[in-house]
Amino acid sequence: MVNNAVKFTGSGHVVVTVRPGGRTEKEAELLEFSIEDTGIGIASDKVSQLFKPFSQADTSTTRKHGGTGLGLAICKKLVELMGGSIGVQSIPGKGSRFTFAIQAQPASGVRKRHLEHNAPELTSKRHS
Repeated sequence: MVNNAVKFTGSGHVVVTVRPGGRTEKEAELLEFSIEDTGIGIASDKVSQLFKPFSQADTSTTRKHGGTGLGLAICKKLVELMGGSIGVQSIPGKGSRFTFAIQAQPASGVRKRHLEHNAPELTSKRHS
């Protein structure tokens, strides 16, 4: 998902956020991820096709950027196997926000800490 966000964002930003989402009934930790970009966006009538194998929202961008239409289908399957869900909100010409949540068992013996990092070394970098 991050690769797609970078690939389809010619200018602007890509922001990846991870935050705790509480505990599930089975005492697993819920982790919530968000990948937000200011890229080309996706038309509302194409969103339902995004997570289907070999399906792409816009074949004209595929010619320019490449891809098979499998990446998001694989992401959806992996997220579901980890007891989670995945979704997207998008506005054409404005960008997209992909979100997913997964269940994870807490690690033992690991000190928890809060990390906030803007990664200045990635500023103005482009995916190649």
